[in-house]
Amino acid sequence: MPFQLLKQEHSARRGEFCTVHGRVQTPAFMNVATAAAIKGGLSAFDLKEIGCQVMLCNTYHLHLRPGDALVAQLGGLRRFTRWDGPVLTDSGGFQVFSLAKLRQITEEGVTFRSHLDGRRIFMGPEQSMQIQANLGSTIAMAFDECVENPAPRDYAAASCARTTRWLARCKAELDRLKAEGKAVNPQQLLFGINQGCTFRELRIEHMKQIAELGLDGYAIGGLAVGEPAEVMYGMIECVEPQMPRDKIRYLMGVGTPGNILEAVRRGVDLFDCVMPSRNARHGHLNTWAGIINIKNLKYERDEQPIDPACGCPVCRHFSRAYLRHLFKADEMLGMRLAVMHNLYFYNHLMECIRQALDNGQYDAFYARYAALLDTRI
Repeated sequence: MPFQLLKQEHSARRGEFCTVHGRVQTPAFMNVATAAAIKGGLSAFDLKEIGCQVMLCNTYHLHLRPGDALVAQLGGLRRFTRWDGPVLTDSGGFQVFSLAKLRQITEEGVTFRSHLDGRRIFMGPEQSMQIQANLGSTIAMAFDECVENPAPRDYAAASCARTTRWLARCKAELDRLKAEGKAVNPQQLLFGINQGCTFRELRIEHMKQIAELGLDGYAIGGLAVGEPAEVMYGMIECVEPQMPRDKIRYLMGVGTPGNILEAVRRGVDLFDCVMPSRNARHGHLNTWAGIINIKNLKYERDEQPIDPACGCPVCRHFSRAYLRHLFKADEMLGMRLAVMHNLYFYNHLMECIRQALDNGQYDAFYARYAALLDTRI
């Protein structure tokens, strides 16, 4: 089994996920490199320096540009980017439904127009698996339908049923591609995605159905899209008992440090979110005392590092005053250093969570930091 549960404190889990491209210590945060790069000027070698374990890339964007066939010819994403660890590719489902114009959903898949040039594209379960097989990721996500919240219950139920049928097709197609030697990574893993909007009974029933397929891991999708945080936590709590205990669990698109601490407490193992890099590009930086806006005037002469308690390369070498100057001068270096700091903070936070679980002290760690880390200073 790829996932091994090492320890548990109430519902919080400490584990190890073994892949052909390396071992991942969980809970873990996956760093989002949508188009095979971290926005803000970070390379694969930077990711290694800041403690990243998994890089996440996007099927939709890479299919449009530079094209998954080209990436396959160049040896797959790991060779293309020079990242030597595990890679997860999102299926493209969320982007199809959030970015594409004039989309049309049928049982076969989705026809849509590219947000880049308007050209007509079709993507269904088979096409998503073919693209991800070309990209050669460690983990492929199943193609699902992402439904806006709130949604009518009848539509949400029909969407869940369709997503289950699509998942079975994804599994069959990926198995075929690997058997025929058409996958860059012949040991590519497949994760299914739980949907159901904010309807508890739909979430529970859908999780039961997809758990029967015996996949390599399971994700909770369709959350962190504007619903109150307490609603999201409630959805995790109702789904978690139905998730196989011996499979890794992934909460998609989450979130703030506080969100992560809450979700770990509810049994989640993997996370991803654009928030740390996006916030950093606007000068909002995570610290162990809360969130600061480095553009504020009070940092103009501040010679302290961003966070005196942080050991990242930025905090070891540069002052708040210098970083503020870079932002005010519109120097690209400011964004790069800010993104590096925030991603280091997230990866170090996960390391501290793992240490707390190892020591049987997660409850105390959660109580100290869950609210504090999301506080704006």
